[in-house]
Parts: sequence; C-alpha cells; structure tokens
Amino acid sequence: MSAPRVLVTGASGFVGRRALAPLAASGFEVHAVGRGASAPAETPEGVRWHRADLLDAAARARLLSRVGASHLLHLAWYAEPGAFWAARENAAWVAATIGLLDEFAAAGGRRATLAGTCAEYDWSAPQPLAEDSPLAPATYYGACKDATRRVAEGLAQLAGVSLAWGRIFFLYGPREDERRLVASVARALAAGERAPTSTGLQRRDFLHVDDVAAAFAAILASKAEGPVNVASGEAVTVRSIAELLAGAAGRPELLDLGALPDRPGDPREIVADIARLRDEVGFAPAWTLQDGLAATVDWWRSELR
Repeated sequence: MSAPRVLVTGASGFVGRRALAPLAASGFEVHAVGRGASAPAETPEGVRWHRADLLDAAARARLLSRVGASHLLHLAWYAEPGAFWAARENAAWVAATIGLLDEFAAAGGRRATLAGTCAEYDWSAPQPLAEDSPLAPATYYGACKDATRRVAEGLAQLAGVSLAWGRIFFLYGPREDERRLVASVARALAAGERAPTSTGLQRRDFLHVDDVAAAFAAILASKAEGPVNVASGEAVTVRSIAELLAGAAGRPELLDLGALPDRPGDPREIVADIARLRDEVGFAPAWTLQDGLAATVDWWRSELR
C-alpha cells in the first residue's frame, strides 16, 4: 500500500518549512510548493519541491493535477509583518484558497487542513477562547480568514472532503521576521543593543513555531474536523517574554520596558482552550517557553555572527 501523498503550501514560510519533517515522519509522501525555484536548505531528504504561484488559477490546476495529492496542508497566505492586518492581498488569498480546495477535491483529494487565526475570535469574549467562542474579527485579515473558513467548510461538505481548520494564536522562534515582537527583542539583545518594549502587561498565548508546525501535521493525520486551536493554552505577559529573552541573552540591562507606547484598545488577554488539540488530536508541545526563547536568542547570536 502506497503512502498517502500530501501537498504543503507555503512550504518556504515560517511554519511551512518546519511542517515537512513531521509530515514525513508520520508516513506521508511530502510534496511542497513555494514561489522559489529551489527548496530551503533545511528541507528534509525525500521531499519533492514544486514551484507555483497559487494566486494563478491555471498554475494551481496544473500543480494539483501533477501531484495528485490525497491530503492538503494549506499554510500559504499574505504575511507581511504589520501590513497583513489591513492588506488588500487578503481578499486575493480568500479566492485562491477556495479555488485550491475546489481543485484539490476535483483531483480526488480526501483530507485537508487549512491555517486560520485567533483573529477570527471576539477578543473581548470570556477567556480562554474555545473553538465555539464568539467570532467577531476586528481586522480585515481576521474577517477574510473567517470568511474563508465558512466557505471552505461548505465546499468540503459538498465535495466529500474531510476538513480541519487550525487557528494559530501567537508564535515565535528561529527565522521569524525581525519586525515581529519576539524576534525584534531577541535580535536586539543578541546584538548587544537596547531593546525597547511597551509596558507589556497584556497576556498572550505563545507557542514555539516547531510545535505549531508539528501540531498542523498531527491535525492533518488525525480525524478531527472543523476549527482546532493551535496554541499552548497558557497566557503569559509580554513583559515576562521580554524578561526571559533578556535573561537568556545575559543582558537584562538592555531591556527597556515601557519605552514604547502601549497600543490603544489592545486586549488585556488572549489565550486558547486547547482541549481539542490535546484530547482529540493527541498533541502535546515539545518546547517549554523558557527553552524555546533561549533557543531563539541562540539562533540570533549565530545568525548575527
């Protein structure tokens, strides 16, 4: 019996490149797609690399016909730090994602897992946020993701495709864009530079990117359907994240808490209920927060050298 064949989109991205190894370890024949002509250097042996622009309908159709995947892990989306919250590109990715799922089903695909976001939720709702908590996206990005899920679930039901939707909360780790929170602080500290932050009293649910990727691989291999929170299930203050980074770098004097203004209206707490991920999928994180942040600082030190 041949191994199930999975197509991974966004395979050169922050999460995607780390999902390839756990998928291969789970017994999948892995086909990865990105816009680049070649695979990232750390791509596991045996992964087959494809180049395609998923916003191009004809290119998508050719890719799906060529690969003939039984499974789909769709992680690709517009993700420019800061800009993605209100970017017009979000609408193009709604259409591309629905087109991809439709073409996947038409090519004989049976099981798909798509990446969503905690920004679909009403962040003012009681915490922790479970998959059936109220939805009220406060951003264009969140609204586009929510709309994609609704259409995708209807399409999957019509096409007979088993569909799961992984809602990512907050993530960090090596190779994160330095314009994002954890990476910006870790990079500055590793470089011996001042690291300004806000007061950091807001509480957030962070998960190491390796665990996020492994969770998506586990969701795809499971029978779970519908939304599944991808998170640690623990809320920590942004201040404590910064302090752990400073401790790992051995440079607490460089941390400048309160040097940046707090964002008006920033929710006090955003944390996930991870019962579905833990009990139905059977997933548990491999990284502790302290170890993951220390490894992130170490990676930046190596990168800057």
